[in-house]
This record gives sequence, structure tokens and C-alpha cells, in this order.
Amino acid sequence: MAANYFGQDLGNGVILEMVAIPGGTFIMGSPENEESYHSSQSPQHQVTVPPFFMGKYPVTQKQWKAVAALEKVKIDLGSDPSYFKGDGSTSLTNNLPVECVSWNDAQEFCARLSRMANKTYRLPSEAEWEYACRGGTITPFYCGETISTDLANYDGNYTYGQGQKGQYREETTEVGIFPANPFGLYDMCGNVWEWCEDGWHENYINAPTDGSDWTSLSSQLKVLRGGSWDDDTGNCRSAYRYYTFLADDNEHIGFRVVCGGAARTC
Repeated sequence: MAANYFGQDLGNGVILEMVAIPGGTFIMGSPENEESYHSSQSPQHQVTVPPFFMGKYPVTQKQWKAVAALEKVKIDLGSDPSYFKGDGSTSLTNNLPVECVSWNDAQEFCARLSRMANKTYRLPSEAEWEYACRGGTITPFYCGETISTDLANYDGNYTYGQGQKGQYREETTEVGIFPANPFGLYDMCGNVWEWCEDGWHENYINAPTDGSDWTSLSSQLKVLRGGSWDDDTGNCRSAYRYYTFLADDNEHIGFRVVCGGAARTC
């Protein structure tokens, strides 16, 4: 599928590439007979998602630094929070995903970026994230029934289905070095967990069906999606969902941004 893009200029030659995600309807969640299924991934339900734009990659360290240098909205942001620095070369480090960022940090990033760009940038809803990750597929992974470490960065000591063991890199990798999914998005599987806007719910009973986020002001637990460099294959499935406290940050957690969607413009 051909992807349409726009580039958000962050200054000093730093560009945030955004991919147009077409609206559509999909089945969210995991069938009970899918390997690594958990009850939190059910019941499967139909969701209709309006079109929106999503970051082509997880936010990189270079992009983070550019936005962290903008004027504060609510909270301070460190310019270099990440644990992994690569081999010390500027080009590599710049293109590693930012990590060690909390949900609160990601919200501040979106607020600063929105004010600078005069557009509404935000975290994806969980439904938007899974819809974008699947890219029209219904298999456990957007690349098919199984996955390999030639296609994503995860702990290759684990296998899934008929797949084989692979490499365990023990660190993040540069964004965009593995093949894109059908919507033209990179690193949706593995590398770093990605924050969603939603609060955590134990299952999908009474979940929204319009693509919007499902949260409450009192929710201290937020959804993570996609798995990481340190996770097994089952955690990298399109339907897999996890959670942690919104103030948590560690070397497994990053994020990507979206723009547009229901009742929003970009």
C-alpha cells in the first residue's frame, strides 16, 4: 500500500515524518485460539477508526531533544533521558528511539509540539494503535503467522508458532532498519513499548467502538503496546496489550505520536 506523508519541521533540520492512516473498520483483540492469548485481549469487537496521521517511527532521540528544547507547558523535560546511546556516534544515537520517558513526559512532548506546530499532536488511542499496527492484517503479526529477528528487534531466544530462534540484541536499534508494515509504519513490533492515551481496563467489555481513547481522569495505569527489544515474541503481537503506571519510565518504553482523527484536525 502506498503511503502518504507529511513532514513536521522541528527546527535545525530535524523532521518528524507522519504517515496518513486511512479510516476503516477492523476487528480489535485476539481470538481465544491464538498462541499467547490472554483474556485482556478479548472480547474481540468491531471498531471503526477515522483517518489520522501517525509517526512513521517511534520518536527518536534527535526529535526528543528538539521538542524538549521548546518552552515548557506543564512539566520539565530532560534533553537526553535515554539509557541506550549506541556506539557513541551522533548519527546512530540520534536515530535510536527515545526511551526512559513516562506517559506524563510523552504528554508534555505532545503539548510542546502542538503549541509550536499549531496542530494537535497526541498519543494514539489503543484502538488507533492496533488498527495502524495491523495495517489490514488479521494474523498475529502484521508480517504473518510468525516473526523473526530479521523483521523486528525482540528477544530472539523465544519462538512463536513455527518460527525459529534468532538474535537477542539486548538493546534498542535504529528506527526504520526493519521492513515497514502495510501502512508504511516502522518498528510497530518490538524495539520499544509505546504509550497509548488509554487507561488500563482488564478486558474490552464496554470498550469504545469509534476509535476513541478509553480512559478516566482517575486512571493511574496506562496502556503500552508493541513489545520491546527485551520481550518475547508473544508480547509483540498486534493484539498484545500491557500496562504500567503513568509515571513509570525505563529503557523499554518509548512512544510515537498521532495527529488528526475524530473531532481533531491536522
